[in-house]
Amino acid sequence: MQIGSATPYVAPSPSPLSARALSSADSVGPSSPELNRSNQSPVTPTPAPGSDEQASLREEADSPGNGEDAKSSASDAEQQRQQQAQVTELASRDREVRAHEQAHAAVGGTYAGAPSYSYKRGPDGKSYVVSGEVSIDVSPIPNDPQATLRKMEVVQRAALAPAEPSSQDRRVAAQAQAMAAQARTDLAQQQREEAVAASEERRLRAEEREQERLDKDKEKEEKPVQQPPISAPSLDLYRGLNELPSPEPMVDLLA
Repeated sequence: MQIGSATPYVAPSPSPLSARALSSADSVGPSSPELNRSNQSPVTPTPAPGSDEQASLREEADSPGNGEDAKSSASDAEQQRQQQAQVTELASRDREVRAHEQAHAAVGGTYAGAPSYSYKRGPDGKSYVVSGEVSIDVSPIPNDPQATLRKMEVVQRAALAPAEPSSQDRRVAAQAQAMAAQARTDLAQQQREEAVAASEERRLRAEEREQERLDKDKEKEEKPVQQPPISAPSLDLYRGLNELPSPEPMVDLLA
């Protein structure tokens, strides 16, 4: 999946050149004799027809080089102005695209690739970036919805990281958001299954402990009580009595 400045750069079309040609109608004609006399200004004598001075002025006014030079100068100035405007716009576009793609890559981290750019040569001979893109991994992590959820949250932030996300950026963010929602559902289901499994395991262990207690009680009931063995009477007492001396005969004085 690609995210980036998908909108291509379109150079401004040059406006038609316009130049105002000089003509003899723009020049100021000679003053009338009445105004010259009222202002007490000396009157310049008009050259006689056919004189050299009048011929020279007429040739200068009729020369085709004056209008062409003015048109060429105006055309060059307009062309330079347009080229400078195009260079300024290309430089601005270059900064904008680079910042856009670097924002994707910085936030995307290990899930984003390095930015790739498309260039356009300007009137000044330099190459300027006019579009770019960053590849980003939007595949889920198998059998781990928790890790998938964390990944999709990063992808969504990376897609919307630039100040002005493109339409492609918003599509990637929407896809990551949908996959994150699915991961939350899978995670909830997994947690429920784990809770049921843990509860069943606790029940089985309790039953095992109860069965062990019952088996021990039954074993105690069935086992006979063992009486201590009866020892044979000792004859040492009788032997001692036989060894005692015989009593002396006694006289009964009352007889």
